Amino acid sequence: MARRIDVTGADGVRLAAWEFGDPPKDGAEPVGTAGANAPGVLLLHGLMGRASHWASTARRLSARYRAVALDQRGHGRSDKPSQGSFTRDAYVDDAEAALEQLGLGPTVLIGHAMGALTAWQLAAKRPDLVNGLIICDMRASALGAASQREWAEWFKAWPVPFATLADVRKWFGEDDPWVERPNPARGEFYAEVMAESPDGWRPVFDPDQMLRSRETWVYDAHWEELAQVRCHALVVRGLDGELGRAEAQEMVRVLPHGQYAEVADAGHLVHYDQPEAWLSAIEPFLSTLNHP
Repeated sequence: MARRIDVTGADGVRLAAWEFGDPPKDGAEPVGTAGANAPGVLLLHGLMGRASHWASTARRLSARYRAVALDQRGHGRSDKPSQGSFTRDAYVDDAEAALEQLGLGPTVLIGHAMGALTAWQLAAKRPDLVNGLIICDMRASALGAASQREWAEWFKAWPVPFATLADVRKWFGEDDPWVERPNPARGEFYAEVMAESPDGWRPVFDPDQMLRSRETWVYDAHWEELAQVRCHALVVRGLDGELGRAEAQEMVRVLPHGQYAEVADAGHLVHYDQPEAWLSAIEPFLSTLNHP
């Protein structure tokens, strides 16, 4: 179960944060299983994602941590201002504001893809707020203009609106040209970010806003901020993900206190493709952290 907590991000954007816990037993409190004084974890989804993508991870961690996932601006139930800022600074400032308003710091940041970049940039900016960092399948190198063009063309290829959620699962899990082999987990991932409209199922986000968000980081490398992270950090990659082994190991070398883990039979969506193996990769690292 999850409890929604609204927070205010940079430039007044309303953000939906979700505190997760196990289902209630014998009338017990359903969220905050570990208690209000437990160390915090803030989970940040990737581009197009939403807080609910972290549900299984957050519920598992809620036995020891106060586990909160954030719908970042333009995503999930958070505001999607048509003229809003979708810069790197805006995303980092939002996460910083959420930590302070929720009283989570010093916290562990867990981020996937774009959320991982936000996490390590925040860890570099505010070391006092971050006690540990987990980076899931995000590259530190620049991806370049060709990557941005590919994404723009990919969005145009989506056959929206989808008639049913089953069609969503099939297209993203099987028919999408970017899918090399059938991947039901990928279909489920994208079904989670669809909402029913009068003419069918459409994404809860604006693809143009996603491209605006993405263009603020794809042209630049992010090694400098990585080197400024002072807390212990774990870099996790899916064996078939977008982050290659050589680059991941270089990220570990650049991090002052970096560690490495990889998950077999997993692509970019590591925590969806292999949820138990993902948890097995991160839990030993979390157990080594000394919480204030």
